[in-house]
Amino acid sequence: MSLMLRASDRLEESATETLIVPSARRRGRSKVRTSSTSRPGRPSALVTAVKWVVIAVAITLALLPVLYMVGMSFKSPDDILSTRILPSRLAFENWTAAFENWPILTYLRNSFGAAIIAVLVSLLVSIPANYAMARLRAGGKQTLGLIVSAYVAPPVVAIIPLFVLVRTAGLMDSVLGLGIVEGLLLTPVAVWLLDGFFRAIPFEIDEAAQIDGCGPLRTLWAVILPLTAPGIVAVSIIVFILAYNDFLIPLLLTQSVDSQTLPVGIALMQGGREVMFGQMAAASLSGLIPIYLLALFLQKWLVGGLTQGSVK
Repeated sequence: MSLMLRASDRLEESATETLIVPSARRRGRSKVRTSSTSRPGRPSALVTAVKWVVIAVAITLALLPVLYMVGMSFKSPDDILSTRILPSRLAFENWTAAFENWPILTYLRNSFGAAIIAVLVSLLVSIPANYAMARLRAGGKQTLGLIVSAYVAPPVVAIIPLFVLVRTAGLMDSVLGLGIVEGLLLTPVAVWLLDGFFRAIPFEIDEAAQIDGCGPLRTLWAVILPLTAPGIVAVSIIVFILAYNDFLIPLLLTQSVDSQTLPVGIALMQGGREVMFGQMAAASLSGLIPIYLLALFLQKWLVGGLTQGSVK
């Protein structure tokens, strides 16, 4: 009887061992598999160093013209004519002479005024156009391409009819007329950039607004515009910079200091006998600093808005 009990105990122990050992083996295999399928290692130090070198070279090439202009603004006329890279002394007289001899502040005021008017005009035209094309499906599929093709054409082609139209409308040699023309010329850019934002919104939102009794204008104002606000801010910044930096249209439509912008004023610094490179560099930096500060403070909205509009 005792032998039978011992035999049964051994059978139970062997059975438990056969159950435990495979489970332990499975656990060991699962550990091996999880360790083998772990995330890949970090990039090597060489790859990281190469990336940082490429980034440093790209930043240097992008900032090289600005650094050269900064150095020229502090160079004396003798240093500018020589092959010297760094100025022998800091010539602050370029800055004082630029603001004393030329109405730099007036040029800056005109540039900002025309750019702000251009932003307002382009948004007033592009927002309803994008709403009609993207939400109301008006105009067909080729409408966007036709609008953008108007910006592809060189502006020199339209100089004569544009000059006649502005003069006939009585907007010649004025900041208001310049801003309106700049805004209309930059409307294709605004339409093209806003198209992705308006098409990314689900159509169920429009249907829900219609159920609540909203018409097209009410839907645009109360529903669509708040959802596309990041894109509108980003497009406003881009249109502002393009209008602020334009040279050809202000040169054509402005004739007096009261309406001339900074690019035109800098071009007028080239005298008949002498080109004042130091003063031109100082004036250019005075117009460049506000744009850099604007892009720096609004960088989050600019990058975020364009990123949101690129996802459809």
